[in-house]
Amino acid sequence: MSTRSFVVDALARVEGEGAMHVTLRDGKVEDVRLRIYEPPRFFEAFLRGRRFTEVPDITARICGICPVAYQVSSIAAMEDACGAQPSPAVRDLRRLIYCGEWIESHTLHVFMLHAPDFLGFDSAFEMARDHREVVEGALRLKQLGNELMRVIGGREIHPINLRVFYRAPEREELAAVGRRLEQQLEFARAAVRFAAALPAPELEQDYEFVALTEPDRYAIESGRLASTSGLDLGPHDYPQRFVEEQVEHSTALHSRLRDGGSYLVGPLARYALSSDKLSPLAREAAAEAGLGPVCRNPYRSIVVRAVEILYALEEAVRLIDAYEPPVSMEVAPRRGAGAGWSEAPRGLLWHRYEIDAGGVIRDARIVPPTSQNQLRVEQDLRDCVERFQALPDDELRIRCEQTIGNYDPCISCATHFLELTVERRA
Repeated sequence: MSTRSFVVDALARVEGEGAMHVTLRDGKVEDVRLRIYEPPRFFEAFLRGRRFTEVPDITARICGICPVAYQVSSIAAMEDACGAQPSPAVRDLRRLIYCGEWIESHTLHVFMLHAPDFLGFDSAFEMARDHREVVEGALRLKQLGNELMRVIGGREIHPINLRVFYRAPEREELAAVGRRLEQQLEFARAAVRFAAALPAPELEQDYEFVALTEPDRYAIESGRLASTSGLDLGPHDYPQRFVEEQVEHSTALHSRLRDGGSYLVGPLARYALSSDKLSPLAREAAAEAGLGPVCRNPYRSIVVRAVEILYALEEAVRLIDAYEPPVSMEVAPRRGAGAGWSEAPRGLLWHRYEIDAGGVIRDARIVPPTSQNQLRVEQDLRDCVERFQALPDDELRIRCEQTIGNYDPCISCATHFLELTVERRA
């Protein structure tokens, strides 16, 4: 009997602090634990007792890379509670700033955090020695995503202009950004080819995909929830089909379907359920990359993210060309409960709030993509280690880094964060 243990004592910022432990016994994976031991963050508690108009500013602080996702989901839930219907122009403006977030977040992940793992570099700085044009182009693209967020949201990090009502940018402000975004389409097309050429391991997974869908476009800031097994839900139905549970080895909650199964949210899920809703250029780029209508290889998620960058660029240009400044919308509070969601770059993000007649929040609940993917990450790690256990320890460590990086669970998690200790007992 032989035992081989991989002990990672500290992962950097897996939405906090965490570690990984894997044990193989006689060639079989006996245990996998992605332990998240961050202290409580209390955001839901912070929201209770605050005015409903404060929600976007508070929830934005949950993530510095994807603040718009938290803001848009929270606004959707609050408008639902108040019975407010945003105008088409307001909805388009929210979709536009969300495109900026997809561009900057996906670009950061694809080029700065994940691609170096595939190419054997310790960082994007090292990668730039051999791929200078790619890295410089990615930096310009990320800057443009940030600029789009600044023009609409007031600043790049934790935007301040997203509310249950709006101050709209002028056409001229957006038009200048739109021209620069259009100039990046060629680079984004090349970025899909770059990602597709990365040496990805062959591993197909039988995922239960869960993502928002819309009938006539690729879902970003709104939609109904769909799944591989045929779910069709509105935001108020979410708790009836999904549950969060505490596990002994982690302070981060694990989400699962109420029937006990795991599921996957994020780019692979969105693509599998809505690849036919991509723009013609994005569909063509995906086909050239060999993706097909569904991709079940988690190591090819980097290619899907690149396709989504291209789509977000096109969609941003389209929305800017058709932009009409919306009229400021005032929302009056009322007693009730509201739920809302959107597709953060990493996957489905669900919010629910209860407010009283004066607009004071009495209860809040937020389910981020990371907790929804936590169980699936562990299952992928189990399959990865079992499949590639013949690799030397250093190579297997890199493969584990890639596996967790596929999910981009938090910004530092996709960098080189695994310190591996191998314990062998005969």
